[in-house]
Amino acid sequence: MSVLEQLKNFTTIVADTGDFETIAQYKPQDATTNPSLILAAAQKPQYAHLIEDAIKYAKSKDVSDAEKLELATDKLLVNFGSEILKIVPGRVSTEVDARLSFDTEATISKALALIKLYEENGVNKERVLIKIASTWEGIQAAHVLETKHGIHCNLTLLFGFAQAVACAEAGVTLISPFVGRILDWYKKNTGEEYTSETDPGVKSVTKIYNYYKKYGYNTIVMGASFRNTGEIEQLAGCDFLTISPALLSNLQAEQKSLERKLSKESAEASSLEKVSYFTDEKAFRWEMNQDAMATEKLSEGIRNFAKDGLKLENLLKEKLAL
Repeated sequence: MSVLEQLKNFTTIVADTGDFETIAQYKPQDATTNPSLILAAAQKPQYAHLIEDAIKYAKSKDVSDAEKLELATDKLLVNFGSEILKIVPGRVSTEVDARLSFDTEATISKALALIKLYEENGVNKERVLIKIASTWEGIQAAHVLETKHGIHCNLTLLFGFAQAVACAEAGVTLISPFVGRILDWYKKNTGEEYTSETDPGVKSVTKIYNYYKKYGYNTIVMGASFRNTGEIEQLAGCDFLTISPALLSNLQAEQKSLERKLSKESAEASSLEKVSYFTDEKAFRWEMNQDAMATEKLSEGIRNFAKDGLKLENLLKEKLAL
């Protein structure tokens, strides 16, 4: 049995791609997308019809040019998500514009607009996770969406423990701690090399998983952004893992025995103390300030997603002839 097949026995596998053929090949439960993945997929000729449909939709509305562009972008994201849901049995994550990461009300409005477009495509909101950056404002928005609107959220660009605790207290459905990007930061800033066992990204997700299970939080922990299969194997047993096509391929090719690393039993035996951040903005911001890695990687991630979101808009702008 391949490592991938064994992994599926303890962990829900999610495909980290916007490419339909890849998703069909590895048969994951769910799929996640982001502006960078959609931008890459949107430039493939086989997906041109999804762009054409988004352009046609935006042009049919009697709104300003700026609103047409926004509509076309949202519609394209939802078109990709809707097609992905024809392949996966579970849910798809669709990301809110990264430029809204520090605006709670705008994030809520955008999430509601995306869900409305999904419903127009015949997709129930239960099958969608709205992906939001794990800023203070994003976590507050997710709480409102989850509790007042019944909309499930995936809090992304999560690097620090304070973010994870606040998300659990906010009652969000799922978080995406970024394993590989944490490793990148530590390698760059310490000059050290790390094994899979000493990998700071693996340690971070292990701590979050243990904390959630020890204190009975229902928020799903979905490890993301992997650099190698060793990181994935060290997190066998984590609730969900979202994995790129290249690493899915490597895991499918490996034939060694895989051991479960994370479990509720070992989590309950951990010595982690209870803390709280969701209702204390000052404490949250101070903890983030004290964690240089989390602060820097969150800011960088938002900038990069915003950059690719803008590239996607420019691609649509040309087609809208604005």
